[in-house]
Amino acid sequence: MRVAVVGATGAVGREIVKVLEARRFPLSELRLYASPRSAGVRLPFMGEEIPVEPLPEGPLAADLVLASAGGSLSKAYAPRWVEGGALVIDNSSAFRYEPEVPLVVPEVNREAIFRHRGLIANPNCTTAILAMALWPLHQAFRAERVIVATYQAASGAGAKAMEELLTETHRFLHGETPKAEAFAHPLPFNVIPHIEAFQENGYTREEMKVVWETHKIFGDGSLRISATAVRVPTLRAHAEAVSVEFARPVTPEAAREVLRQAPGVEVVDEPERKRYPMPLTASGKWNVEVGRIRKSLAFENGLDFFVVGDQLLKGAALNAVQIAEEWLKGP
Repeated sequence: MRVAVVGATGAVGREIVKVLEARRFPLSELRLYASPRSAGVRLPFMGEEIPVEPLPEGPLAADLVLASAGGSLSKAYAPRWVEGGALVIDNSSAFRYEPEVPLVVPEVNREAIFRHRGLIANPNCTTAILAMALWPLHQAFRAERVIVATYQAASGAGAKAMEELLTETHRFLHGETPKAEAFAHPLPFNVIPHIEAFQENGYTREEMKVVWETHKIFGDGSLRISATAVRVPTLRAHAEAVSVEFARPVTPEAAREVLRQAPGVEVVDEPERKRYPMPLTASGKWNVEVGRIRKSLAFENGLDFFVVGDQLLKGAALNAVQIAEEWLKGP
């Protein structure tokens, strides 16, 4: 496999390179592309230093393109890469809502991979992390209503946003007023209930992505979902508090057993030992952590739980590489 990573110097692009190495992805050549200002940067891979090249205008000499350079670039360039014979797995929102483009979390809808026409979309990180816990429970107990509040890390806004959180925290701790460029307001010691643009219905686009994308990935538009997306001053793991009403009776014990059997999920649910999912423990993990599983006080057949996943891994880079791995295995 000749593999190209586009947007290689961004937060997700760098993680893609690391995941390809860690999972020993079968490739014969790795080419790294980014904007001209990043040309010449070298990234480590399998004991070598791979130079980053400026992105050419035409097709890439690649069988697989893992793109993470933003929606506008993907819209402009991905069709050229497909015409050149590559499978493109795109991390942006450019193609997620196109009916003919599969939107894939391999543990949920692996079969959709093989309906591609040269393009496969990676879901929004918040959706992917939620899907990992919700899908096995949906299969077992049939979810009907989902209410989710997210606690999203700075990494969701990119590498510069992570740097801003660190820099402005330092400023705050030294008596200076923190500034905001990547976020709507300063993030240190703050939470911001505003991620992406507000829509006519009062929800933000980030919140609506959870609705739209879960429906598409699950293949079920009847699931009623309401989300509140909040940016918090953590670096790279998204956390989500989830309340679900099911059609079938459910107990916390039964839910834990289902989740223990689910691929990509780690049940961390020992509150008496102060063990529950947290960004500190989920960062750097391929699996998502699920815990605080308890019977809902609001829904008859309901559960509340807490799920945390590394936004740069299962929320982005890891999921993209897993899609490629499953594609290579075939239907």
